[in-house]
Amino acid sequence: MQYVARMNDHAVLLMAYGTVDDLSRMGEYLQDVAEGRAPSPELVAEMTRRYARVGGSPLTRITLEQALAVERELARRGRPRRVYVGMRHWAPRIREAVERMTADGVRRAVGLVMAPHYSSLSVERYRRRLAEALAAVPGALEVRLIERWWRAPRLQEAVAERVNEALARREAAPSDVYVVFTAHSLPARVREAGDPYESEVREHAAMLAGRLGLSRWSFAFQSAGATREPWLGPSLIEELRRVAAAGERRVLVVPIGFVCDHMEVLYDLDVEAWEFAAGLGLELWRTESLNTNPTFIAALADVVETAEALG
Repeated sequence: MQYVARMNDHAVLLMAYGTVDDLSRMGEYLQDVAEGRAPSPELVAEMTRRYARVGGSPLTRITLEQALAVERELARRGRPRRVYVGMRHWAPRIREAVERMTADGVRRAVGLVMAPHYSSLSVERYRRRLAEALAAVPGALEVRLIERWWRAPRLQEAVAERVNEALARREAAPSDVYVVFTAHSLPARVREAGDPYESEVREHAAMLAGRLGLSRWSFAFQSAGATREPWLGPSLIEELRRVAAAGERRVLVVPIGFVCDHMEVLYDLDVEAWEFAAGLGLELWRTESLNTNPTFIAALADVVETAEALG
């Protein structure tokens, strides 16, 4: 980062999934994602094709930009904090971030996963990686991990801004468009295990629909994994088929489970879902990702300040 806040012993750690930065290492990346299980050659080839189709994933670059923007926002508020980035499945890894924080003299930090909703298959796995890193790095660093932050008021405001911008780009009124909110699917077994993820994302969608005054909207899951077990649904593909059969012709997708551009947005929505929708005669587009939207960055700073106030 070019901007460096005044050094002190408090900091912020943003954690994201991570993405391969060299397509020749796709197999290594997918093996990391699968917790050590070697991927099939077919999967490596397919994922390499998808990444190449969209010019690679900007996830790491955007997360670093988000960190810099949060750092500047906190400094503007008179709360200078270094903001570090750690990835779960690729460099810069969570352990690397913890090592840098410890070397920089950080004693306390707020840990924020760049996924607003809680799940045992997402946030809890970040917690485990973070705990492993803290145990492996000598020092007195303490991290308060935020488990969920989807109710943050300015997050709702930022998403609403993106929806209004998306409607304006197509010169559409809310009454002219059917809106589908989406989030990443998870194996359906999490529902039976009492995981709150599904209820959180559905409640979040309903909250936003009410804020925006939408009369025609629904929720769907996207980006399910290529395994034989059942995944949470309906899938976006199923929902597009349903709304087309119901006579809808213009559909706006609002991916509330994602906070920046990456493969689940750039390929799963912009390529796969768009091509499927076109085959149904649907005009499909999506909201711009939050990325470094100023209102979104303010929301992240709000979450950090609230966590610090709670001690």
